[in-house]
Amino acid sequence: YKWVSILTGSKNALKGVGFFLGGILLTLAGFSGAVQIMAAALVLVFILSLILLKSDLGQAKNKPKFREILSKSSAVNVLSAARMFLFGARDIWFVIAVPVYFATTFNWDHSAVGGFFALWVIGYGVIQSIAPILTGIRRGHIPDGWAAFKLALPLGLIPLILSALVYYGIQVQSGLVIGLLIFGSLFAINSSVHSFLIVDYAKEDGVSLDVGFYYMANAMGRLIGTVLSGWLYQKWGLESCLIGSALFLFAASIISLYLPRKAVTPKAHP
Repeated sequence: YKWVSILTGSKNALKGVGFFLGGILLTLAGFSGAVQIMAAALVLVFILSLILLKSDLGQAKNKPKFREILSKSSAVNVLSAARMFLFGARDIWFVIAVPVYFATTFNWDHSAVGGFFALWVIGYGVIQSIAPILTGIRRGHIPDGWAAFKLALPLGLIPLILSALVYYGIQVQSGLVIGLLIFGSLFAINSSVHSFLIVDYAKEDGVSLDVGFYYMANAMGRLIGTVLSGWLYQKWGLESCLIGSALFLFAASIISLYLPRKAVTPKAHP
């Protein structure tokens, strides 16, 4: 649990650098220029990969059939469904709606938006790294399916409260900023618990398939959330994105009720 949290948290903290660079690129080069610079960087990475990486790196000796990609473990399937709704709930308002809302309603420039979300992602990664301490690993508390339910349920209340603040115009700017910070902290702990559970549930002889299926569900949730973020925001505004986020989180919590509840000893999973 400790090492899974450290690895995933540090990886996500590094993503925050991308938000800083994105804000700088938009400020200095504009949208089209920023996209062209990123495209050039990707071409450079592609060329270096062809030159420096071994051709057989990452290639499986036995390629599984498509039906074998789907996990045979009910626990992995349930956790993957909960993960899809969890990350969909975040991206419904985080990816498009809130950054655009900050820029158009509060007149934040690209540097301010990029800087804020960069700090948010870095803080998210830091909290994810120390999630085991926050959830009581020092007292021997190792999360199970019930912990995933208890953590997801209160998280759904935050976007509901924020949607009310936006609808009635009550301290909208400060409310969104504070709400995002609280949401990010609780979400990081949720994500860390999920990351531990997939390692716990995965079969020893098929870890890559189980974990791959789980992260495929994660990517699907992010895709759904991103599409809904733009569509809902254009149709009905930020409030609808926040309500959609709450619904997704409540769905994730209900699905988590079907996860196994078992005591895992710290010796088995340090």
